[in-house]
Amino acid sequence: MKLTDLRGILQYIPQFREKTFVLAVDGAIVTDENFATLLLDVAVLRSLSIRVVLVHGASAQIKALGEEQKISPSDLAGAGITDAATLKLALTAANRLTHEILEGLSANDLRAASTNVIIAHPMGIIGGVDHQFTGKVERVDTALLQTLLAQDVVPVIPPLGFDGDGKTYRVNSDGVAVAVADALKAIKLIFITAQDGLIYQGQLIRQMLVAELEKMLQTNSAGFAPEILSKAQHAALACKAGIPRVHVINGKVDEGLLAEVFSNDGIGTLIYANEYQQIRAAKKKDVRAIQLLTKQAVEADELVKRTRAVIEKSLGDYFIFEIDKNPVACVALHVYPEQKKGELACLYVSASHENQGIGKKLIQFVENKAREMGLSELLTLSTQAFTYFQSKGGFAEGTPDDLPSERRQKYEQSGRNSKVLVKKLR
Repeated sequence: MKLTDLRGILQYIPQFREKTFVLAVDGAIVTDENFATLLLDVAVLRSLSIRVVLVHGASAQIKALGEEQKISPSDLAGAGITDAATLKLALTAANRLTHEILEGLSANDLRAASTNVIIAHPMGIIGGVDHQFTGKVERVDTALLQTLLAQDVVPVIPPLGFDGDGKTYRVNSDGVAVAVADALKAIKLIFITAQDGLIYQGQLIRQMLVAELEKMLQTNSAGFAPEILSKAQHAALACKAGIPRVHVINGKVDEGLLAEVFSNDGIGTLIYANEYQQIRAAKKKDVRAIQLLTKQAVEADELVKRTRAVIEKSLGDYFIFEIDKNPVACVALHVYPEQKKGELACLYVSASHENQGIGKKLIQFVENKAREMGLSELLTLSTQAFTYFQSKGGFAEGTPDDLPSERRQKYEQSGRNSKVLVKKLR
């Protein structure tokens, strides 16, 4: 994403203004050299009237402190047993990190405050094992957070919880982030890690419906790398709790946070809770988007060039595949009612969204549309992608004689010598 493209950012602002993002930052990222740039990204979000809450972990620092003091922590993730020695390490590490974050936010002219908004109770005895000072989030002091946010203060929340007696418990920062996002009805929860996103069986997941993620976790949770499994589990929990979008990104990528938030393809993993993508009829404002989408294919002679006037004349034939209200693919269905034939045309998927099944969905959409209209045959012309239509769309090679007479005339005038592909509709 080119951050200099102001229009690319502006299209998101109406959706995000005065909404809340919860950023869950791993401890290892806070001490990374790119953290200062990450805080600059936070400053940009705040300048656009996006409310930000920052939750941080501390496992990397607890491990380092333990090695320094020759103490072996009983648990690093904040979900196992926390003995007294580990709790002491956690308090020291969390307080240091919170201070570093407050310093960094101040350097960017952002007001911030460390908070004790996590009310916790002991995790207790599970399977006969006392988890000692490990806590579980009971509730979040939403009123305090809302007060701070209303005064343009960035709340910073450590992985610590407190009970009514003033006792401190160590809590898992991923769980804290989910609880805070749920309590504040945040529209985004962004896990900022040292990984490129959710890695499953060695492959990066780019986008996924929460139901698919839950299925993976149930059938083969071992497929996720151990260092990222907690993010996958809590991403699923967050979506089920009603947070619409959960992102997992690499905090070491320069300007990665802004690229994730202000581009429709992002840099990491997006898990979504509601219908994230849709196909809709094109509108007049989409004409430029159609031309921009297909520009590369036109230059490569994959698609015929269509002027603005030509598209506008048959705009009712065009459909847009959009993700978060951003066009990423297009297709057209030109109808020849007398012959009961339809032509699938101008199918194109942006390079950033290739190999995600979008083209196949658009073919299926046009086919269903043609059936609804009572058409008996679907045609398409292609110079380079004919094997794709045959393998993915079930088209068979035809001849120019299969074209309606008016379309046959245009075909011969073009001189493109495209292959004619046909699919019978029953």
